[in-house]
Amino acid sequence: MPAQYLSFRCSVPWLLLLLQALFLSYSFFGFLRARDIYSPSSFYPEFQDVNHMVIFGFGFFLMVLRRYGFSSTGFNFLLIVLGVQCSVLVEDFLVFLRLQQSEDGLRSLAKAVVSMTAVVISSGAVLGKASPVQLIVMTLLELIFFCISRCINRKFLQVPEHLSLLHVHLFGTYFGLAATSRFPEPPPGLDKGRSTPKSDLFSMLGTVFVWVFWPSFNSLLADSKKEAVLNTYLALAVSAVAAFMLSALTSKDGKFRMRHIHSAVLAGGVTVTYTAHSIQQPWIAMILGLLGSVITILGSHCLQRCFNPALKLQDTSGVHFTFGLPAVLGAVASVVLFVVERGIEKQWNDLSSLGYLVFFDIGAFCQTISTALITGLITGLILNIKLLKAVHVSKYFDDQFYWEFPHLSVGF
Repeated sequence: MPAQYLSFRCSVPWLLLLLQALFLSYSFFGFLRARDIYSPSSFYPEFQDVNHMVIFGFGFFLMVLRRYGFSSTGFNFLLIVLGVQCSVLVEDFLVFLRLQQSEDGLRSLAKAVVSMTAVVISSGAVLGKASPVQLIVMTLLELIFFCISRCINRKFLQVPEHLSLLHVHLFGTYFGLAATSRFPEPPPGLDKGRSTPKSDLFSMLGTVFVWVFWPSFNSLLADSKKEAVLNTYLALAVSAVAAFMLSALTSKDGKFRMRHIHSAVLAGGVTVTYTAHSIQQPWIAMILGLLGSVITILGSHCLQRCFNPALKLQDTSGVHFTFGLPAVLGAVASVVLFVVERGIEKQWNDLSSLGYLVFFDIGAFCQTISTALITGLITGLILNIKLLKAVHVSKYFDDQFYWEFPHLSVGF
């Protein structure tokens, strides 16, 4: 065991030092000084909301395993502070290449934090199976691939900048599922891979924080902020009520299941991500929140019993039915609402133009999922090379392989 710990001592600190030195060198020698990163901004309250949501909310949200609490919160924090720096520099490099317009520093930082949501969701799929080195490499690769996907959507499929960034749920989910499919399966009946009431409680605490700050997430970069906040909150409220209702109806003994509440209460926020800024009737957002909760709870039954075993997917924290399915529903809803809106505006006469716009919308979502799956598979193959310190299946879901427990070493 000491030799295995020593292997991480010889890899993780030096990898972090190398990356931090590269980030510092990049920022010092040029690109970040090309624009005023310290310009005055009133953006801080919204940015801080999203920062709380990603660091604190998702950090506890991922505490679903009984013996992986230290790693869930600790590695989540490490990946965010490292990935935000990488994302800011990637955005700045795109400005240097004139692939996007320059923005003030705080707005660029907020976009970087939002981009990290994709990494956090993906890490939920590989939770407990990837080593710190693998997680760091996955973070860097996913941020680059997500940035490429956004550029394709923005340049070729005419997706607005703020909406291209909100594809994080789709990209993060299917990137993570593709990556986790390349990891060896844990032995059947592994006791460390289950939850306990204590881990469920901490995870629910994270869910509550994510729920509270989700309106700020959807409205952060939107033009119509008031509409985005109102519609997101209503959708979240309805999805939370529906989660309790459906949990009791679908359980054999009529009791609530924490697993259902943990995932389905967030479905409304994910479902209205693409449309929160444009919905003019609150009841539409409420219906989408209801449908999001339904598809999450029903999807959890179907995916865990049929889909995941057939494809040998180990979706540790259930990101597919928590974020993936509601995001797909939201993508379909955005296309439908767009067509209906055009019909109300009496633009059905120009069907060719309408079909052209719909084709671009559908193409953007399909491109995001396809890119996520392909790059996720490639990343999964890269992560499992010997150089990246792959974890043996016997060490899955165990904090003691990474963290010091003094009370165990002194024999208490």
